[in-house]
Order: sequence, then C-alpha cells, then structure tokens
Amino acid sequence: MVETVLEFPDNRLLIGLCGEYDRNLSQIENQLGLHILRRGNRLVVVGDKELREQAAAVLRSLYARLEEGRSIGAGDIDGALRFGSATAAAKAPEGEQIEMFAPGMELRTRKKPIEPRTEAQKAYVANLFRNELGFGIGPAGTGKTYLAVAVGVTMLLTGAVEKIVLSRPAVEAGERLGFLPGDMKEKVDPYMQPLYDALNDFLPARQVEKLIAEKRIEIAPLAFMRGRTLANSFVVLDEAQNSTAMQMKMFLTRLGEGSRMVITGDRTQVDLPRGVTSGLSEAERILKGVQGISFNYFTAKDVVRHPLVGRIIEAWDADEARA
Repeated sequence: MVETVLEFPDNRLLIGLCGEYDRNLSQIENQLGLHILRRGNRLVVVGDKELREQAAAVLRSLYARLEEGRSIGAGDIDGALRFGSATAAAKAPEGEQIEMFAPGMELRTRKKPIEPRTEAQKAYVANLFRNELGFGIGPAGTGKTYLAVAVGVTMLLTGAVEKIVLSRPAVEAGERLGFLPGDMKEKVDPYMQPLYDALNDFLPARQVEKLIAEKRIEIAPLAFMRGRTLANSFVVLDEAQNSTAMQMKMFLTRLGEGSRMVITGDRTQVDLPRGVTSGLSEAERILKGVQGISFNYFTAKDVVRHPLVGRIIEAWDADEARA
C-alpha cells in the first residue's frame, strides 16, 4: 500500500500526539481502519488514499492543538475525526493546519476549555449565544445539557449574567423509588445529580459550593419555579420531555429581563404517565418559527459520550422503524 509520511519537529509534542503507549494513534487506527507507524519524529500512515488524507488532517490538527498549549483526550480525538474529513484534507494546501473549530466557539471555564465536537454542536452553541431562548433536542450523550451548562458558566464568569438556574422535572425513569429520606434538598438531589456533575466538570468543587451558598447558582426541581421571575440569569431546563404542557408554559414564562433560557430533552425518553402530553413536544409545535427562539436537533452521529452509545441509539432507531 502507498504511505503518507508526516514530519513533526517537536519531539515533546509528538509524544503528546501519540499518547501513552501510542493509544492516541491506536484510536485513530481503529476508527479509520488504517495503520500508523512511528519512525523518529515522523509518522507514517499506511492505507487507502482517502483514509490517509483524513488521518493526516486529523494528526495535523491535533498537533496544532498541542502547539497552542492545549491537551488531547479521547474525546478530542473523536471530535477531530468527525471534522477531519477526507474532503477537507484534499482541499487544504500542503502544510496548512486545518481549524477544527470556528473562532469564539471555545467555552472558557475555570477547569478547562470546552469545544463543540460536531457541526450540530457548533450550531447549538452559536445559537445559545445568539438567542434568548434555545431548544436542544436529541438523544442521550449528544452534549445538549453539558454544552448548555458550559455556556452558562462562561456567561457567569464573564459577567454576562448574574446567576445560573438549573432545573429538571423530578420524574422517575420507569421506576418507583418510594419515599426518599432526609430534608427537601436530600430528597430532590438524586434527580438533580447530572446537573451537579456538569458544574463540577467546569468549576472547582469549592467554588461550586460557594456559588450555591451565595445563590448565584441554583439547582431546583421544575415544580419550584412557579411564581418566579428569573432576571439576569442563565436558565436551563433539562429532561424537558418529562414536563407537562402546563409546566412547560409555566417555565417559559419565567424568563425575565437580561436572561437566557435553554430547554433540552429527548423525545424518545418520555417518562410521563401514559396519555399525558409532553411539554417539550407542545413547545416545539407551538413555538416553531417564533422570532428569537432557536431549535437545534441532534442525532446518533452527534453522540460524544462513547462511540458505542451512538451505535446503540442507531440500532434502537432502526428497530423502531421496522416495527
């Protein structure tokens, strides 16, 4: 087979590019179906022409990331593979670095920079900055809530908003857990845990606790939103498919001056009682086309949680289509 030889001048960065025990190279090999050999400060890519061009584009973009002082993880490689198409590689002049993300799309948090990894995620983040109300609809693992919280943290740290309000319906996922012990916070915290997880990924735990104590971050069930006006806030309603039509209308009308609101949900995972209409579906039907409201949709191709999750979703969708 014909091979492509790539030369990287900085051996220290090349070590980071290859990863411990060359695991980064192995990930690229497995996902593209080719071979990458390491010879000194060169990488030799062996495989079909289109795959070699795609691998070369991905390796150059990851090396450029290291030159900027940023790290590389499995998720970053997966994102590079999504963007480093053979078409883009063919169009790029020799030696030119391919930009994975548009300027301004990096979300700065206290722990790490966050970047959209698919075209759908890029459009979603752009709309969250552009519109006062945005919807993110799609399957699990596509980054709907994660990116929404990242945008909220970025806006809080830059002073664009004064507080973050995160909410979810307290609906059990197909199980009856019975009465939970403890005070109100201890009862609702299990439902809110995914929101705490996202925050702790962007901010030091001590700072999260301090911001919660100062009421600059609020995490509360959807039922607690009634009667409030949320001004100068970044507001997220997660798992919105489990809100009723009345709850959705109530929540949307909490939007106050200087605030932004994001509604995320998965229409395939409704846990409401049979016969109860999902508030997410109603909002989508009623608000489509309203100025200042954006709708972004995700598919299994946008799953960044784990490659296998995307294949599980595709298999499930295919089975339902046959039924």
